[in-house]
Amino acid sequence: MRSPPLPSQIQSEEGSHRRSRQCDLFPSLPTRSGRRRGAIDGEDSVVPSPPSLLDLAEGGEPAVATIAGSGGGGAVPSYMRQRIETALGASKGFMMDSTFRELKLVLALLGIIIWIIGACNAKFTPADNYLVNCGSTVDATVGQRVFAADNSQSFVLTTPQSQSIAARTTLNSVLGFDDAELYQTARIFTAPSSYSFKMKSSGRHFVRLHFFPFLYQNYDLASSKFKVSTEDVVLLDNFSQSSNSFPVVKEYSLNITRDMLILTFVPEGNGTSFVNAIEVVSVPDDLITDSAQLLGVGQYLGLAAQPLQTSQRINVGGPKVTAENDTLTRTWLTDQSFFRNPTVAQAVTYQEKLNYKDGSATQDDAPDSVYNTARRLVGQRNASSMPNMTWQFNVDGRSSYLIRFHFCDIVSKAAFQLYFDVYVYNFSAAKDLDLSTREFGTLAAPFYMDIVLPSSDPSGNLTVSIGPSSLPNATPDGILNGLEIMKMNFSIGSVYVVKPPSAAKQQLPIILGSVLGGIGAVIIVVVLCVVLIRRKKKMKKPQTPLTSRPSSSWTPLSLNALSFLSTGSRTTSRTTYTSGTNSDTSYRIPFVVLQEATNHFDEQMVIGVGGFGKVYKAVLQDSTKVAVKRGNQKSHQGIREFRTEIELLSGLRHRHLVSLIGYCDERNEMILVYEYMEKGTLKGHLYGGDQPPLSWKKRLEICIGAARGLHYLHTGFAKSIIHRDVKSANILLDENLMAKVSDFGLSKTGPEFDQTHVSTAVKGSFGYLDPEYYRRQKLTDKSDVYSFGVVLLEVICARPVIDPTLPRDMINLAEWAIKWQKRGELDQIVDKRIAGTIRPESLRKYGETVEKCLAEYGVERPTMGDVLWNLEFVLQLQEAGPDMSNIDSMNQISELPSNAQRISSLEISTADESRTAMEYSQMSTSNAFSQLINTEGR
Repeated sequence: MRSPPLPSQIQSEEGSHRRSRQCDLFPSLPTRSGRRRGAIDGEDSVVPSPPSLLDLAEGGEPAVATIAGSGGGGAVPSYMRQRIETALGASKGFMMDSTFRELKLVLALLGIIIWIIGACNAKFTPADNYLVNCGSTVDATVGQRVFAADNSQSFVLTTPQSQSIAARTTLNSVLGFDDAELYQTARIFTAPSSYSFKMKSSGRHFVRLHFFPFLYQNYDLASSKFKVSTEDVVLLDNFSQSSNSFPVVKEYSLNITRDMLILTFVPEGNGTSFVNAIEVVSVPDDLITDSAQLLGVGQYLGLAAQPLQTSQRINVGGPKVTAENDTLTRTWLTDQSFFRNPTVAQAVTYQEKLNYKDGSATQDDAPDSVYNTARRLVGQRNASSMPNMTWQFNVDGRSSYLIRFHFCDIVSKAAFQLYFDVYVYNFSAAKDLDLSTREFGTLAAPFYMDIVLPSSDPSGNLTVSIGPSSLPNATPDGILNGLEIMKMNFSIGSVYVVKPPSAAKQQLPIILGSVLGGIGAVIIVVVLCVVLIRRKKKMKKPQTPLTSRPSSSWTPLSLNALSFLSTGSRTTSRTTYTSGTNSDTSYRIPFVVLQEATNHFDEQMVIGVGGFGKVYKAVLQDSTKVAVKRGNQKSHQGIREFRTEIELLSGLRHRHLVSLIGYCDERNEMILVYEYMEKGTLKGHLYGGDQPPLSWKKRLEICIGAARGLHYLHTGFAKSIIHRDVKSANILLDENLMAKVSDFGLSKTGPEFDQTHVSTAVKGSFGYLDPEYYRRQKLTDKSDVYSFGVVLLEVICARPVIDPTLPRDMINLAEWAIKWQKRGELDQIVDKRIAGTIRPESLRKYGETVEKCLAEYGVERPTMGDVLWNLEFVLQLQEAGPDMSNIDSMNQISELPSNAQRISSLEISTADESRTAMEYSQMSTSNAFSQLINTEGR
């Protein structure tokens, strides 16, 4: 909730973030800074009518007019008269005195002024308002806004001599575009260059960059590729706008704390960069509050300083809103191209004045044209059978987002009648939302709700839904007026800054002082070294050699632990790989070798695409088949995940964990090389592919193999390793369909011995996330157990974990399947291809195992060792006779502290581990990695 400004916030006209009272009668009235809540057009309040001078002179009360609502009276003159009477100690006779009548006339004028101030609209006036028509020598007027030519004195254009070109295209090529005049010119850079803007006010600003490529002389802007950066954040990296069918506007909301904003444009290689227009406009600081609800449970803090990139801004159910009709010059698109089921909703429009409430949304949050239009659920009377209204957006599924829902109850006839649910994907963002309660029983009162969505679906399809409430007496209904989706943590790569000459001159004394100070420090160090050397010559030299400490820097990364992969050496015509040495570079594979093995990273060699980058099938010169995972520079899984995967895999050896062959970090590349897994992912064999169905026995064997790998991660080291991204797409199968767990980029070491959990940001894949970890951000190895339980359901049901095309109660596999399990009817949802082949006893124990894995709280879930023991028992039940059916192992799953209860299984597992070490010592690295056909793989 936002608070109205305090009296101390009143500033002069030149203060930042001021509001001017737009009054025709009294244009010289003083202004108030800050965001005034309530006194704006259409608010639900009582505004006093201008008092009659005669009424006041006769001791009467001014008339009061109610506008669009109810509220307290405005008898200000009466209140002030009583105070004057008290101060003077007057009697009724004195009130008729002529001197007091004069006081009443003054009071009447004061009442008129108060009424006018209260009735006037408040309009935000930005302290910084830079609008640049790049590449032009004349100003451009767009609506009521004037974009200055970029030779203006209000900002600084810094570029090397002859490295900047002012380009122009024909007017016919841009006709039909909104703001067409802006896209007729462009500023082209052939070297790093910048625009610099002096900030009159710190705080949140909109930065908008306009791009429209065209052909100018020898410059084809459609082929430009470049970076745009401030001193604090990279706005665009490796950006290109190849299509000239329409302009593109990139909008950012930045919290600027410096005295100057520098926008630097850096061409890639010998190419060019360009920009058509720039906007740098200050906005109210409280447009983005510091906290918001985290999807699920909890609060996200730190939004006030968070840079944001606008992904979508939608006027739901209404027309497009242009910058001229928005107090902050934003553009709101229609929702028609995003709305997925128009038959379940109708567009509604409200013709009356809106009731803006103090402390709630204002016209700066969204204009009236957003709040007085909406989409409303229509259709069945039964909430359980009514489908949701759903909107779908293409986003970067590996990023976090701030989602702002705009609501205004313009459909209800009375308060407290509208209840509905809000979903992001299939996760509840608001249950039984009641707008009347939020707005204290007032209808048509604008309100917004912020939700922070952690990194989500790697497929990049973000769905937002409105559904009917399940309350017993609630009428099936629901509305949505507007939606904003803002990308968080979008900055990739390192910033690049070209400072203006004035800034460089200002820093010259500092630089000279630093240099002179450095020279003095060097002289002192040299003198001290000479003294120390002379003293050491008089002392006996140490006999033990000094051992250099390992560098804390990332490159080169020591991979000595990789020596277990092979014995001997492998030689190619390009390079020699030697294992078992102490060289830091023993498993660093040269880039040219991988370039040759992938045929220069030919797209035809791509066998998978994930959040980290593309995966190529490759063959080294010694006929070794490998999978080459090449990091994408735009990926949000960067150096941290790259290093994590190398460090973990270089120290792991297990026949059910994928093996790392090597890595490459030359030329700013991040490339991982794995063994190649011939049969691809488990997911590809369950659904969505053309693979033959796996038998029930084979599925159990695959689950057992994956459980062994996870059990080794949890127990094979002094501190456990938590995978954090267990899913069917990360379980790979070799040519014999033996399972291996892969993808360790999100892995995390477990808690210390005296701790119960690791506090960390939520990462993983939707549908597999442990709800307790999601709510509390406390990670344990039981989070892997939950995710593995979801995989077990995938194996038995052969369907996606999240399927938004299904009815609402079936979208989430875990929630849907566990209901069948608790009713004892798991057999009703078994994959039809194997339904008749599963023994009832085997299925029952399997279902009980799944149910334990998916317990709400981690302490109620079994360990991975318990899960492994029970899966092996399920396999025994499948292969054994019916006489074993009365053995109730699952009832003891949470009561297995004694090794005696699992001795036979653990002996088998230990023997298997021993055999694994032998197999790895003799293993050829020609074993293969994964096709990773699944696009959701990392």
